[in-house]
Amino acid sequence: MRKIVFLIPFLLLVACSPMAQTFKPVNKNASKEATDLLAYLYEINGKHILSGQHNYNSDLNVFSDSAKAITGKYPALWGTDFILWGDKDLGQNIVNESIKKSREGYLVTLMWHQGRPIDNPPYGWKESVQGKLTPAQWTELTTPGTALNKKWMAQIDVIAGYLKQLQDAKVPVLWRPYHEMNGVWFWWGNKKGPDGVAKLYKMMYDRYTNYHHLNNLIWIWGANSLRDIPEDEAYHYKDYYPGANYVDILGTDVYHFDYEQSDYNELLALAAGKPIALTENGEIPNPQVLKAQPKWLWFMTWTSWLWTDNPKGRAKEIYNLPQTLNHDDVKDRLATKP
Repeated sequence: MRKIVFLIPFLLLVACSPMAQTFKPVNKNASKEATDLLAYLYEINGKHILSGQHNYNSDLNVFSDSAKAITGKYPALWGTDFILWGDKDLGQNIVNESIKKSREGYLVTLMWHQGRPIDNPPYGWKESVQGKLTPAQWTELTTPGTALNKKWMAQIDVIAGYLKQLQDAKVPVLWRPYHEMNGVWFWWGNKKGPDGVAKLYKMMYDRYTNYHHLNNLIWIWGANSLRDIPEDEAYHYKDYYPGANYVDILGTDVYHFDYEQSDYNELLALAAGKPIALTENGEIPNPQVLKAQPKWLWFMTWTSWLWTDNPKGRAKEIYNLPQTLNHDDVKDRLATKP
């Protein structure tokens, strides 16, 4: 009898602990595909790490194919970018490939280096994506009904059209808008507080969720690892966080093997039980890092950094760890149907 008395509080403690915690999608009308995918991610959270590879939208498979050539395995996550910096919008190509990849059992993660809403396409990298907005322009942008707000809305509605095609095809999307927002290098970057980038993120969430009814999105808030390099800083996560009601998964981008334990702990604390991911990486974390930081849900190697910035053998070593899940490990569980 004594054993039973002690066992009950223990089981209650486990059930209420962050390790056992799960959350439904922040969008209460999330599609079955998105809901099932998020449930799966919670199921493996803390037990496995998913391999991932980012591809340019002009070369949608080059770097995933490179991962296969280097490691012998395809990554579990396939991703690309809606960036429009040439004279041709490649959004339809992204849609077509995303549907194909989802049918084949890949997780699809999409992001967007959005041009400044004061500009017209094509959007130059330095001139627009990494350009600046004045405080007055930012206020106009985030004020409903203004000319700049309407121009921004027209921009994001174009991408909503592509995401709607994916919803119609029953493709769940790990959607990561306004990434690296705690850094100083993008036009949406380093806008602290409730009227900063958190407000812009919420505006997109509201437009996509409540107006366009995009219920296939799992909302990823992906910051950048903290750093104090002059004129290349990235600041504490909490000052840019839109709140738990708008975020399904938190993430950070890590380059130059900057896997600081304090940064990991800060993100984990902010997540408050929600999963965290390496939403971009240059160098893939080694086994020692993964042992100290076991809650990374996936890593997502950025394009050619796979071979330019990873020590020889690193990718193959990590892809072949027992806890790593690659495409062959997840395809039967995750493949979507028309």
